[in-house]
Amino acid sequence: MPRRYVAYRKDLKPRARSLRSNATPAERKLWYEFLSGVPEKFTRQKPLGRYVADFYCSRLRLVIEVDGDSHFNERGESHDLLRTAELQSRGLEVLRFTNAEVMQEFATVCEAILRALSEN
Repeated sequence: MPRRYVAYRKDLKPRARSLRSNATPAERKLWYEFLSGVPEKFTRQKPLGRYVADFYCSRLRLVIEVDGDSHFNERGESHDLLRTAELQSRGLEVLRFTNAEVMQEFATVCEAILRALSEN
């Protein structure tokens, strides 16, 4: 199946650059201790549509999100539901983990990602 380009708002590029430079500890851990070494190529802070995904594998159309405290209130949860629905409507699979899961259950998070990679 040929890759389908996911269009994005060009004004998100500076924000994505800034987010790459200011990654959270959980994002840094997941990137440097796992994702940067898997055989599939992932991109950090990738603009997709109206959003910037934490990690994205274009070949498998897989988005990985690492959610911090701002995601755990009514507004954040509502925003995440809309965001996930829009990304899925573009044919993308979305995996979500909390900062706490990445920091405290790292092996379990890595296993879930490997499972998703092997299913695609």
